[in-house]
Amino acid sequence: MTSKEFDRHKIDVLDRLRNKLSKHLYYHSPQHTERVLNAAEFIAKKEKIKGRELLLIKLAALYHDYGFVNTYANHEEEGCRIATEELNALGFKEDDIQKICGMIMATKIPQKAYTRLEEIVADADLEYLGTKDFDHISNKLYLELLYRNPELTIEKWNKIQVDFMENHNYFTEYAKKNLEEKKRKHSQKLKT
Repeated sequence: MTSKEFDRHKIDVLDRLRNKLSKHLYYHSPQHTERVLNAAEFIAKKEKIKGRELLLIKLAALYHDYGFVNTYANHEEEGCRIATEELNALGFKEDDIQKICGMIMATKIPQKAYTRLEEIVADADLEYLGTKDFDHISNKLYLELLYRNPELTIEKWNKIQVDFMENHNYFTEYAKKNLEEKKRKHSQKLKT
């Protein structure tokens, strides 16, 4: 897949997400997919990944939440199924598709990453935890979860976030150096 072919495929996938995703997915939206794609490409370049591996990372980021078009629970598995079907049709080899599915599955909470490529996509998925956009993005996740559970108070949500961040660790050197400290500060702020 050439760069131009990827760009066309990206436009197609994002258009389908815009048309098929529930409007109640305030966090798991096409904008989130675009952010993760951009973060994955950025982190991959910082980690000196290029060529075919970079393409696979970008495809995994593009499909990592695609399963939400059909299901909320186990959306990663559904995303793998859809990615496998579509990438097979585009002529991708089984080995490449397995790598892409491994990266998609690495974003499942709690994250488990077994390869460098999986580490990059997992870190890209939760990159916002260590950025200035944390409050805005975490509020979108709160609204999405509140829709599914109207009993979720902001106090309960803040406790969930603190517990999550205190148990989360970035994998890549880039994320450890550039995101971990800010994530820790966000967690501290939520406790006060």
